[in-house]
Amino acid sequence: MKEWIEMLIRILGLFFIAFIVIKLYGNSSLSRISSFRFIAYGIISVTIALLSLDMVRNISYALLNLTVWILLPVGFEYLSLQSKRVHDLLYGKEKILIQQGKIMEESLKKARLTGEELLSELRTKNAFFMADVEFAIMEPSGEINVLLKSEKSPISAKTLGKKTAPKAAAQTIILDGNIIHEGLKNLNLNEKWLKYQLENAGVALENIFIGQAEETGEVYLDTFDDKIQLPQPTVKEMLYANLEKVYADLLAYSLETKDENVKMMYKRNAEKMDDILKKLESYLLR
Repeated sequence: MKEWIEMLIRILGLFFIAFIVIKLYGNSSLSRISSFRFIAYGIISVTIALLSLDMVRNISYALLNLTVWILLPVGFEYLSLQSKRVHDLLYGKEKILIQQGKIMEESLKKARLTGEELLSELRTKNAFFMADVEFAIMEPSGEINVLLKSEKSPISAKTLGKKTAPKAAAQTIILDGNIIHEGLKNLNLNEKWLKYQLENAGVALENIFIGQAEETGEVYLDTFDDKIQLPQPTVKEMLYANLEKVYADLLAYSLETKDENVKMMYKRNAEKMDDILKKLESYLLR
């Protein structure tokens, strides 16, 4: 057998071994993998590279080394799922760097962080003033998570005591001038609806670079020509404004009419419309 054929077979075999290793270890971001797994990746990749280039004299030893470094991390990770002690030994434990606004100097030393490095990490979390921070925790991956004090936290719907509707992911309905039928189907929309939206925007399908839609029917369109300015429809706001107009009209009618029965009818309907507006506010104006 020719030498290049042997090398090709060897490379293909090692490629499939590497593929199996990746599947065994799972898809993890490099910034989140443990030091132990990082070392395992390095040794496995170097061994595979040396084997593929036929730079190892004793192939049996190289394959044994490869097998050990593939199976040991898998075995240790299985044990870490069964025992927290093993998990902490392999991946480490989280460290509380700031507790109730007080910097924990001992934890900083264990994390090998200086004061400047801590301040830098806090700034990446939009915490520019130490007095705003309630807790800061370093995760085993090295990432630092920050909890701001309640009076400094951003206002949310929950803080205001309002309920908001769950929001589904927006769907891409146009890409490079082509209709994405799967996106329309996911929103229970059709091409007729899409063509109507394009007609209202005054743009042809082939001129659209990206088009997206939400479950409410709100559409975002971006053209190939950046000089073209398209009006982005705001369906939810328009609907809310129309409902407010109905409410205002009912109130006006109740004040204008002299018939008491009709006045009471308009007033009752205005109150019903007001209740509807309050219920729909969080859905339409989120």
